[in-house]
Amino acid sequence: MDLLKDYCLAHGAPSHENEVRNIFIKTLKGKGKISQDKMGGVLCTKESKTKDAPRVLITGHMDEVGFAVQNITQEGFLQITNLGGWWTHNLLAQRLTLQAHGGKKYRGVVASTPPHFLSPAQRDQVLSIENLFVDIGADSKEHVEKLGIRLGDTLVPESSFETLANPNLLLCKAFDNRVGIAVSTQAFLNLSKKSTPCHLLAAGTVQEEVGLRGAKVMAHHARPDVVLVLEGPPADDAPSMDRNSAQGALGKGPQIRLMDPSAIMNRGLVEFVVSTAKKSKIPHQLTVRRSGGTDAGSFHQALEGIPCIVIGVPARYIHTHNSIIDKRDYLNTIKLVEKVTLGLTSKVVTSF
Repeated sequence: MDLLKDYCLAHGAPSHENEVRNIFIKTLKGKGKISQDKMGGVLCTKESKTKDAPRVLITGHMDEVGFAVQNITQEGFLQITNLGGWWTHNLLAQRLTLQAHGGKKYRGVVASTPPHFLSPAQRDQVLSIENLFVDIGADSKEHVEKLGIRLGDTLVPESSFETLANPNLLLCKAFDNRVGIAVSTQAFLNLSKKSTPCHLLAAGTVQEEVGLRGAKVMAHHARPDVVLVLEGPPADDAPSMDRNSAQGALGKGPQIRLMDPSAIMNRGLVEFVVSTAKKSKIPHQLTVRRSGGTDAGSFHQALEGIPCIVIGVPARYIHTHNSIIDKRDYLNTIKLVEKVTLGLTSKVVTSF
């Protein structure tokens, strides 16, 4: 839980994943060979003693949805552009943390007009990102610049890591995808103590939220034979969701994703993961998504084609300031990843 908390609270907008990468490196230092690609993705490799062992990559993206400073007004307000998918309905009057390029952090709030000054039509309007301003308490453009803030500096939600009324439920920002990179890291830590039938690789990719970009580079850097993509996908059990079509509820185990618009998963690998879950008596949920995408969209098309599967810890309210997971799903996902990895022998992998 401490590892997950540290990951969640780290500042890591797309292209600014330094804090998350540092946690990965600090945690896995000495457990394998650590290297980086030229986009900022990080890889830890532990070689197997097994002859002709396949290269199995367990990976999660390090970035979270956030923003970048697009303009500074003469009055000292910041205009922003989104880094990842946001519904601006969720943003007014919310706190953000800005990290200047020099590393210093500032807290701000998205400006909001009091309802007293809104017409009935304006109250029903969802503003565009171009019409949002962030107030950091500066009184001029010159003041902002003296603080060391410049265009392109990134902002992420301000949040806390908390346990809810149900002690199994955790609340924080960025479970998409800090829960994925935490699973990848923890599973590697556990597996590094064992003899594995495969070369064990763990990675943190960058810039997933802006187009699955870092995975394209990591595929060439890591050159895996199989990829297990760890995610924090949306849960379907919130009040606004259709329960008849729900495929991801909290507390019912990891989601095993069969397809989404970015990738159709390797059928042989899907069957192997599902059968492993059943044999290990790990609760799980199958999902077929009409929208969204993951790093599997880039990995499965890389090199000569790489068998991929997405395994996720379902999270309510992703791409907002506060999302919720069930820690039992988190722990079961780690367990499932370990069981699957230990079963990926050369014979099994060549059958996919």
